[in-house]
Amino acid sequence: MSLDQPSRRAFLAGSVVTLGAGGAYYLTRSDEDTAHAQSATFHSSDETSPLDVDLAGKPIMGSPDAPLEIYYWTDFQCPFCDQFERETLPGLVSDYVEPGQVRIIFIPLAYFGADSMTAAVASKCVWDQVREDEPTAYWNWHTAVFDEQGEKNAGWAAADTLIEYTRSVSGVDAEALESCLEDRRSELEAEVETDGERAQSLRVSGTPTFIVFNPAAETAGRLVGAQPNERFDDAIERIENV
Repeated sequence: MSLDQPSRRAFLAGSVVTLGAGGAYYLTRSDEDTAHAQSATFHSSDETSPLDVDLAGKPIMGSPDAPLEIYYWTDFQCPFCDQFERETLPGLVSDYVEPGQVRIIFIPLAYFGADSMTAAVASKCVWDQVREDEPTAYWNWHTAVFDEQGEKNAGWAAADTLIEYTRSVSGVDAEALESCLEDRRSELEAEVETDGERAQSLRVSGTPTFIVFNPAAETAGRLVGAQPNERFDDAIERIENV
């Protein structure tokens, strides 16, 4: 299958080639691979990407100078997102992020309802809290929330519960999260909604969805679902070599 090379204008209209079908794929990663994901570095950016995605307020895993990007739309209540992070993400980190080839932009959506919105807002609160001094602490919180994943909108991702999880997360202040949820919720909900609108314009209709993007060549491909590492290997090779 050949990969189209649309222009930047086409990207801004949401024209991205689909590289893999959706669905669940199972690939068990070792404890060593999981440790790679846990040790990955994070950075922040206030730029708007060539895909017209505002990077402000979004955790970015990997080097700022990485030549390729993976945009990852996720929902803390999404079971396939949890599967991806447990089974595929560690391999992506060890094979591509740590060597400096790829950076991953995490974009939380409120795809599954009210508790998804609360978790997405809390994610933004935590990132704003740690991004300057201890950005890797975000990952401690992110994984702690996914570890608690239960039935959708059953209360495990409600504000009070998220604050309780946070009390045991190293490097994250639970009281600061509580204050942020009280004081900035409307502002941050609007940001999540804007992210959702941009996702729709890029034809992101569910989670997890990924766009593998080469900014220099302005080429991209989409993957949908909890795909295995082999699908990402193929997508990265195609986008890298066009």
